[in-house]
Amino acid sequence: MKPIFILLAMATCSAGLAVKTASQPRDQNEKVDKLFARWDKPDSPGCALAVIKDGQIVYKRGYGMADLERIVPITTTSVFDVGSISKQFTAMSITLLARQGKISLDDDIRKYISEIPSYGTPITIRNLIYHTSGIRDYIPLTALMSQESHYTYAQLIDLLARQKRLTFKPGDEHLYSNSGYLLLSLIVRKAGGKSLRDFADENIFKPLGMNNTRFVDDRTLIVKNRALGYSQREDGSGYANNISLLGDLVGDGGVMTTVEDLFLWDQNFYENKLGAGGKELIDQVLAPGKLNNGKTLEYAFGLRIGDYKGLPIIRHGGESDGYVSEIIRFPAQKFSVILLANTDSMNVARLTKQIADIYLADHFKQDESTAKPPPKFVDLPASELENKMGTYINARNGAVWRLSAKDGKLIANARGSNFEFSPLSETRFLSTQFQVMTRPAQTFLEFNKSPTDVRWSAMLTIGAQEPVTLEPVDLVSPTEAQLAEYVGDYFSEELQTTYKIRLEADKLVIKDHHVLDQPFKATVKDSFVNGGPSFKFMRDDRGKVSGFNLNLAMQRIRIHFTKMK
Repeated sequence: MKPIFILLAMATCSAGLAVKTASQPRDQNEKVDKLFARWDKPDSPGCALAVIKDGQIVYKRGYGMADLERIVPITTTSVFDVGSISKQFTAMSITLLARQGKISLDDDIRKYISEIPSYGTPITIRNLIYHTSGIRDYIPLTALMSQESHYTYAQLIDLLARQKRLTFKPGDEHLYSNSGYLLLSLIVRKAGGKSLRDFADENIFKPLGMNNTRFVDDRTLIVKNRALGYSQREDGSGYANNISLLGDLVGDGGVMTTVEDLFLWDQNFYENKLGAGGKELIDQVLAPGKLNNGKTLEYAFGLRIGDYKGLPIIRHGGESDGYVSEIIRFPAQKFSVILLANTDSMNVARLTKQIADIYLADHFKQDESTAKPPPKFVDLPASELENKMGTYINARNGAVWRLSAKDGKLIANARGSNFEFSPLSETRFLSTQFQVMTRPAQTFLEFNKSPTDVRWSAMLTIGAQEPVTLEPVDLVSPTEAQLAEYVGDYFSEELQTTYKIRLEADKLVIKDHHVLDQPFKATVKDSFVNGGPSFKFMRDDRGKVSGFNLNLAMQRIRIHFTKMK
């Protein structure tokens, strides 16, 4: 028999937190509850949910535990770290600051943050908002640094100032970068004379009555009703507490809030109470960005603009140290779903859409004519799959792809996982298993004969990213003596970090690195992969190894390391 406190917690979690309105069909709410059944128990973290229709919360509920040690259930007043959902509050703060006449969105950011180098073309505040600055994302950069520590603003500004190049000319492309919103928080402090935490509290949270919401820029702060963040252990034995290394940094993240407070924020998009009031402010923050070539982005002021099953949506997700979150809004239907979770094993983007499927079923049926038809797959002879099997290398970053065939599909082993590609034709294949920024991304392989090889090459396109070529290769297997040539200490000026590459048990490893802790795997001559990054070693005129370039494909980051003498 379970102890009485566990039984009480189960009763509270399964019944006491559900709020159903008389006008809302009961079967819809029950269908929602079934989606969360696996988390709705006293030994699991879970989530808080609010479903909004026509200006009212029509269903709200807590599932699972806010604190597994103390058996505290999640309620709709539990406070969660919402990760990148914070960006829309940062963008609103910047917009309000501009409307107060203290900044212009077209100001060069060096007016406020002089430490950022001049790259020949001004980077504007607007570039930061729309992720069109070309500034490298500080999060993967800190992951590449070999020390574990809590980073300060000063350390991160120094890190960004050491970067020798932008990823692209400002305004030419869109590439999500947390650095931009971190810099926006500093611009608020410099131009507004107060921290982002205080500015947002005075200009957003208090005017809207969001009394349980704040930017938490002090990791020692006591936050009442906080739900702790959890990650599943790799061996499947349960959950582990998640501890942040970036706890004092806000702008790109840092907001802690509740689903009930976010309901107030959601409603402000219909009847604005901020600034001088009125619709003009909302129109501004919902305006999608444009590139230098005139292309319109699907990104506004910390908000993603898109559609789902023929209906316009505005959404954004967040992820931070065991927390994941999602807000999706259907403005034409005045319908929103807010989902805040304290376990990073929950696919909140998919769940919010499944909830929308339940409540908006009639609306989707009316819009079937605008929905994209499902892909039409074909059956191919085994020979048409087998002749595409083999090993390929990503021409951009050196990552290795291994293709095999099974059950009429190509199986790609890449990024440490297997992905199924179903045939659309003899040369075109589709996978729906990839994700970009926690969102599903249709991924295509388009095969063609290589001009330098009798084997196939392939064009890989992941979501809206630029296509990249996969070339057929024969992998090398260096001897122990050949591997010994790469042993040494390598230093990066941009990271101010030394990698100690050693040979242990016939394998190359990086010593004392908290992320790159896997053995190197050889690909082609002088090239290796280590988890996600790829390494291309270089040699001097005498043929001696002189350094390497480390490449992160998704972030389009290349860092040079020089071998120390």
